[in-house]
Amino acid sequence: MVVKFIWMETIFLHEKIMAFTGRRLLWNHWTWHVVQKGTPASQKAKVIIRVCWIKDIVVAVTGENMETMKSIIQKYQHKGISLVEAGVTRHRSILNGLKALAGDQTDSRLSKPQVVIIHDAVRPFFEEDDLLKVVRAAREHGAAGAVRPLVSTVVSPSTEGCLDHSLERARYRASEMPQAFLFDVIYEAYQRCSDYDLEFGTECLQLALKYCHTNAKLVEGSPDLWKVTYKRDLYAAESIIKERISQEICIVMDMKEEKEHVGHLLEAVLKNELHHVKMTSVVPCHDGSSIQHIILGQCYSFVCMNVMTTDFQNTQKLLGMLEESNLSILYPVVVVSVHFLDFELGPLSQKMESLMWIRKFAIEVKKRNILLCGLLVNYSQDEQKLQESLKQGAVIIAALIKERNSALLGQLLVA
Repeated sequence: MVVKFIWMETIFLHEKIMAFTGRRLLWNHWTWHVVQKGTPASQKAKVIIRVCWIKDIVVAVTGENMETMKSIIQKYQHKGISLVEAGVTRHRSILNGLKALAGDQTDSRLSKPQVVIIHDAVRPFFEEDDLLKVVRAAREHGAAGAVRPLVSTVVSPSTEGCLDHSLERARYRASEMPQAFLFDVIYEAYQRCSDYDLEFGTECLQLALKYCHTNAKLVEGSPDLWKVTYKRDLYAAESIIKERISQEICIVMDMKEEKEHVGHLLEAVLKNELHHVKMTSVVPCHDGSSIQHIILGQCYSFVCMNVMTTDFQNTQKLLGMLEESNLSILYPVVVVSVHFLDFELGPLSQKMESLMWIRKFAIEVKKRNILLCGLLVNYSQDEQKLQESLKQGAVIIAALIKERNSALLGQLLVA
């Protein structure tokens, strides 16, 4: 089965929505632009590209954004994407995408598929299972689309602005994306539809029914198929992304550390504080393979324990591996470099000054979308003070990972 994908690029800008962006919705790096880093679109382009049964992706892009989209594709190394110029309406844009897939253009490298999926870039949170469901249904019924229950009652106003009638909410569904079609069905529908349809229509499934007598199968979609429409939706999307990429933390232990060392105590407190988060501990090996395995699993949060107060070797090695991996190409990676010091043994200011190199490294790795912060934990000989410091340290680490605030990069925080 050959499946191809038409992506409707909708541009919406929201300056400085977040300080991170990513293989995952595009998001100072958190400028929102459906076709930009830190935007939902680039992330989901990655999701689509990884779906091995999708052969080609066609993105309809407005003329003024064509060069921007090309630079994004090159920057984030997306493969298998073709661009077409968008029309002035939704249906005209889709028609341009279908024409590109029809294989009747002499300069096109694309060939006609059996099934085509249509999706909106402003619905960034779909998963492969959503695609698979509509494709399977489309193969059987000719057309299929995701739907969700209505959350509000739909009413029809009269010409005077008064209630004319309302719909029984339980009988109706909200039409969502993605939608899938046998290519011949949807292409014929667009070839036969009227100018009025192309100008004012919004529902692809309706065109298949009206012009090809194809009754689309309605597939129950996941709750994540909602549409980013208003400014407030951007903040909701940001929160979802931050939550998702903060569900795994890698703790890099110091090779020189004994099992009874405070680093292991901090690890235990951190696990208790973030009991809902997957936590993996690794001890760096000489070839770096233990950490490489974590990076390949796309972990975006690292806590690096350093036994000596001024020791930065472990953190340096980790930063080097992260820079080489391109893991942070879409989402920001947070690295917390943890150091321990008994505050009663000497002047705190002198010890903190010796750790100020963190700021220098943080400025450098920020260019690669890596957010580096330092944490100095009071290694007190008093058990109660030690537990209080460990607790405070765990709270600080949790906040740094959850918020991913670039304003804090290079800062040395004290617990």
